[in-house]
Amino acid sequence: MRTALSIAGSDSSGGAGIQADLKTMTMNGVFAMSAITALTAQNTTGVTGIFEVSPEFLGQQLDAVFTDIRPDAVKIGMVSSSPLIEKIAERLRFYQAENIVLDPVMAATSGSRLIAEEAVETLKKELIPLASLVTPNIPEAEILADMEIRNKTEMEAAAERIGSAYRCAVLVKGGHDINDADDFLYADGKTRWFQGKRIANPNTHGTGCTLSSAIAANLAKGFPMEEAVERAKAYISGALAAMLDLGKGRGPMNHAFYLQGEFAREAGGDA
Repeated sequence: MRTALSIAGSDSSGGAGIQADLKTMTMNGVFAMSAITALTAQNTTGVTGIFEVSPEFLGQQLDAVFTDIRPDAVKIGMVSSSPLIEKIAERLRFYQAENIVLDPVMAATSGSRLIAEEAVETLKKELIPLASLVTPNIPEAEILADMEIRNKTEMEAAAERIGSAYRCAVLVKGGHDINDADDFLYADGKTRWFQGKRIANPNTHGTGCTLSSAIAANLAKGFPMEEAVERAKAYISGALAAMLDLGKGRGPMNHAFYLQGEFAREAGGDA
């Protein structure tokens, strides 16, 4: 069985972060492991507290995983400070980790900031150059590309700018009133639009975590980048279409992923 590691923060509501990653990786047919960067007091409406682990302890978690069950892919999510980013980069270089998917989480869906401002530069310097794929949303891509994104042409330009600067594949995620959830992939000079239909589902907590984890799971199973993205995109679209609502506000959508076993198998969970 192929394996995947999530390096991210814990979401106490279970809809995003480590909890979303583990559910998604499991449903996509790989053995899921974790290294927790922080505990958060969080639900679908906001983040009320963040308690970081120490860089030393994060390093111990990574050592424990890599020295026993080496991951075939690594997904990196919320990392809120420079010392943690530096520790992750150092350990991933040491173990020569492969298939690294970086979701540059800078804010929760609710708008709560999840990374220190000075840590963004460390993220650019230390982690993005190690990534096989970076999956920014529109606001994150604007920061990484240092440009405004107002339309699909500018999404393409931002992806190419990020990919060329850091020599990695880039998936700029749509939405944010620019398009109907169409995502743009730039990889090795090749480009592709992944069409998506905007689904009127308010349960969007954890969508970014889930997409990047599904991509990592498919890379772990040996699918090439473009197919891994395609399968992950189909997975998240099917889960959103399930319309399951478990919260009294905007219920954690990842529960829909967890319960949609039949769809997950069709999308690749049985491989």
